[in-house]
Amino acid sequence: MNKKLKVFVGLSGGVDSSVSAALLQESRYEVIGVFIRVWQPDFFQCGWKDDRLDAMRVCAKLGIQFRELNLEKEYKKEVVYYMIREYKAGRTPNPDVSCNRFIKFGGFYKWAMKNGADFIATGHYTRIENNKLLAGIDKNKDQSYFLWQIEKEQLPHILLPVGGMKKPEVRKLAKKFGLITADKKDSQGLCFVGKVDMKEFLSHYIKQKNGEVKNEMGEMVGEHTGAAFYTIGERLLGGYVVAKDMKKNEVIISNKNAAGELARATTEVIIKDCNWVSGAPEVGKKYFARMRYRQMLQFCRLSLRYDRSLIINHNALVNFDKPQTVAPGQSLVIYDGEVLLGGGIIE
Repeated sequence: MNKKLKVFVGLSGGVDSSVSAALLQESRYEVIGVFIRVWQPDFFQCGWKDDRLDAMRVCAKLGIQFRELNLEKEYKKEVVYYMIREYKAGRTPNPDVSCNRFIKFGGFYKWAMKNGADFIATGHYTRIENNKLLAGIDKNKDQSYFLWQIEKEQLPHILLPVGGMKKPEVRKLAKKFGLITADKKDSQGLCFVGKVDMKEFLSHYIKQKNGEVKNEMGEMVGEHTGAAFYTIGERLLGGYVVAKDMKKNEVIISNKNAAGELARATTEVIIKDCNWVSGAPEVGKKYFARMRYRQMLQFCRLSLRYDRSLIINHNALVNFDKPQTVAPGQSLVIYDGEVLLGGGIIE
């Protein structure tokens, strides 16, 4: 008799990972449910104990083993401290990207493989086909944007059971399997960030300092409590943040022009620390780019000023058909149709 393949499923206590575990068990894998414990701030209780209890109940319902993995130190170092450093420097990081890289597909992946797993699985709305990462079928829930830092070598060992489904179908299956998470509300990204205002969270680590808000002509139009707390494109005083001067602690705002474009929008951006999880893009070929979660895809090309070796290893210069307002520190990802080629960090 053939031995069952072993898969460790990251259980968040939510419906997507719960259904993922149920589907894998139905497919005759040896399924082990793993709740990943991450750090949370002392000044806020995010209810992780309730999430862990739901994960345990799902395992009990399915008759599978439950395990817990503590990655608090890794989470605090690689996700939280990184986020704080970036905001202090005036950039806008994406902590969910860091969480996937260092926690779910970092610490959890390595731990699972050391403990005999053939695969790990998560409840992400993303697909893997022919060793490439694809957008999820449900365009409203597609999470491929957050997964561009996964290593290509990991793809054969990752299962994403709900990536080919839409959310209503997943909830319907949860009820069919009798899972306690069937009607549970979706989490909003990071545990504490989803329930605590980002500026409030950052204020515990970055000192507030009053500064001037200026318009494009350099005229003062208001005050703020710290340039680090604002991001490019954010609404402020009837306009939009288009620039920040961290040395002067100034925030610059502007209004859209007749074409609906913000001042200081650009058709060119450099991305660094590139990772091409599904293969490097070709110079000059037209692709789609996304700079924010759920942003409408934008036509782009990689510039001829960068050769292929630089694209594979370091930086890339991306040109857009239409001007874009970009926030340094954010992730820019590139798609070839439904395939997520990879991405980089906006400089």
